[in-house]
Amino acid sequence: MRISAKADYAIRALAHITAQGGHLPVKAEHIAQAQGIPLTFLLGILRELKNAHFLRSQRGADGGFYLNRPASTITLAEVIRVVDGPLANVRDASLRQMTYVGPAARLADVWMAVRAALRSVLDVVTIADLASGSLPESVEAMAAGYAAQVSREPLARG
Repeated sequence: MRISAKADYAIRALAHITAQGGHLPVKAEHIAQAQGIPLTFLLGILRELKNAHFLRSQRGADGGFYLNRPASTITLAEVIRVVDGPLANVRDASLRQMTYVGPAARLADVWMAVRAALRSVLDVVTIADLASGSLPESVEAMAAGYAAQVSREPLARG
C-alpha cells in the first residue's frame, strides 16, 4: 500500500482541526500554514471531507471548517477510503473473486492478509487518538516492534 499525499494531508488536516477543539471553525489557510500543505490542494481535500460528512464549514470572517462528528468516531481507514478508495487494491478487483493457479495459487490469501493487517491498524486508530498523541496499545506495540527491527538492520546500499 502506498499512502498518497492526499490521504496524508486529509488525516493531518482533520487532526489539526481536532487539536484546535474540533467544534470551532478553523480557516483553511491556518491549516495549510501550520501543516505545510499547499492551500489549493488542501481546499479540494477539505471539500471532499465535507462531502463525506466528516466536516462542516462556516462562511464569513469567523468562518472555517469544523468537525461534523466526534473525532473519536472517525478512523484513519475511513478517511483514506474517502480520498483514495480501498485500502489495499489489487487490479481493481474483489479479493474474494481472485483466483491464481500453480505456484501463485495462495496469492489471493496473501492479499487478503495484507488488507487485514492494514485494517488492524487503520480501522482502530481514530483522528482523536492521533490528535491526542495516544495511540491504541496494539498499534504502539507494532510501531515499537518495527522500530526495533529497523534499528537492527544494516544500512541499505544506495
